[in-house]
Amino acid sequence: MSERAENTWRTVELQELLEPGRSISYGIVQPGAEVQDGIPIIRVGDVRAGRINTQSPLRVSPIIEANYARTRLRGGELVLTLVGTVGETAIVPDELRGWNTARAVGVIPVDREVGAYWVSLALSQPEVRERINGRLNTTVQATLNLRDVAQLPIILPPPDKRRRIEQIIGALDDKIELNRKMNETLEAMARALFKSWFVDFDPVRAKAEGRETGLPAHIANLFPDAIVESPLGPVPQGWNITTWGTVATLEYGKSLSGYNTETGKYPVYGTNGRIGTCSKPLCPYPGVIIGRKGAYRGVHYSSSPFFAIDTAFYAAPKIPIELRWAYYELLGLDINSMDSGSAIPSTSREDFYSLPVVVPPHSIQQCFTNLMEPSWRKQEQNHRSSLVLAELRDSLLPALISGKFRVNSDSQVGTCL
Repeated sequence: MSERAENTWRTVELQELLEPGRSISYGIVQPGAEVQDGIPIIRVGDVRAGRINTQSPLRVSPIIEANYARTRLRGGELVLTLVGTVGETAIVPDELRGWNTARAVGVIPVDREVGAYWVSLALSQPEVRERINGRLNTTVQATLNLRDVAQLPIILPPPDKRRRIEQIIGALDDKIELNRKMNETLEAMARALFKSWFVDFDPVRAKAEGRETGLPAHIANLFPDAIVESPLGPVPQGWNITTWGTVATLEYGKSLSGYNTETGKYPVYGTNGRIGTCSKPLCPYPGVIIGRKGAYRGVHYSSSPFFAIDTAFYAAPKIPIELRWAYYELLGLDINSMDSGSAIPSTSREDFYSLPVVVPPHSIQQCFTNLMEPSWRKQEQNHRSSLVLAELRDSLLPALISGKFRVNSDSQVGTCL
């Protein structure tokens, strides 16, 4: 696609911005049974907040995938969710070259002269989102068809203005991404320590074998010096073998509508994590949220009092425990396998209560939380910083992309008079 060089702002349909010879397409309709060494595909639940989750992709047979060469990824395309959670976008990184997508994910091969990043910014604008929502087919579940995607309006400033806007917004996105990566590293450290103490029992094994634990004496002394056999396999001597039903109850979340509709300082959680804020919490203490309904249910932790909506549970301790310990312990469970048998996949409280768990002494749990508290505090600071940056980006971008605010030649923002 050739660009006009005149100094005008114009609006074009998305289908005018595609790579020559390629079209907007959706992916594999019937992926079939998972194949261990198959071709990985991106599903609708993998696209969130501008990123593609590649940790556990569905892998399909190469024979099936061969019929969908049109959506075989090359890197640099924009993917758009078409079913369920409609309108999430992400740019395909080059390392996903050769992957494909599921039926619910559209592939938009944007011409590199314009770039997928610009189109993703344009698609995030309120008027475009309103148009997407107005075109949804909601007979069974929200679905956006490709014809409507092709006709979505994309604002195109002159190339030099577009690049400067990308630089301004990109700098904010880069800082948000840096915070995310830092938090990933800090979280990996916490999970590694949890695994060492409470899964592999490294301090106990070291003491049992007469080796140094590598821990300060006041911490090492908290751990027993023997591993014993149990119905769950080898466990530290003296640790409590019980079920989750004796440790905690799962309390139902509530509908936010009618309870509290005002935004505020308390986070709101649903099946898949944090979804907003409110002014009055349901759970008066920091704690654990467990997805109750949906095909992809997760376990989440809130570092402040919070509200859980009615698609989620929150954990209420029945014995003295550290909820941070419970959170990491619950991450090791396959929550999505606890299906109540209803039409909508749901977590079964009864199945949860019957699950076995090895509970370490509360003093060791407290030691774990005390050691990791600075790391979690830094994660929360980074998260709050990213929320502020995202708010700035989301308020600045519409003014820039519409031309209300113009960028000067030195990339500073000026008011359009």
